[in-house]
Amino acid sequence: MPKKTLPRIAEVGAGAKPFSLRVRWDGGEESDVDVSGLIGTFRAYETLRRSPELFQQVRLGDEGTDVVWSDDIDISADTIWRLAREQTGATLSPDAFKAWRERKAYTLDAAARALGISRRMVAYYEQGAKPIPRVVALATRGLEQV
Repeated sequence: MPKKTLPRIAEVGAGAKPFSLRVRWDGGEESDVDVSGLIGTFRAYETLRRSPELFQQVRLGDEGTDVVWSDDIDISADTIWRLAREQTGATLSPDAFKAWRERKAYTLDAAARALGISRRMVAYYEQGAKPIPRVVALATRGLEQV
């Protein structure tokens, strides 16, 4: 099995939008990554939710494997890489998602039932209003085989 090379961050700063990061990867690629979903969901990030000023103080962790705000608050480079890919449609584009639904002859409701998500999320994914999570992209591949 080939060895997985973990993504490394070369530089990080707060992005233009609230709770977003501007990341330059070790390969030179740059990404704007919205981490608001993580910040809003997990208790570990409560301090950041309450203090946008603290969020602005993001810095690179040791060896580019994470970004940190304090000894207790960090996000791994792997998580940021995954979010960046999802948010740019690298896992599955909205057009590819819609083409999958049409190939399967699914209505919005049928696609929602098959994927275990709401009809509204199916519509959001098709319109490009929400990034398509990796798990949903993988589920479409699995359902393609059925």
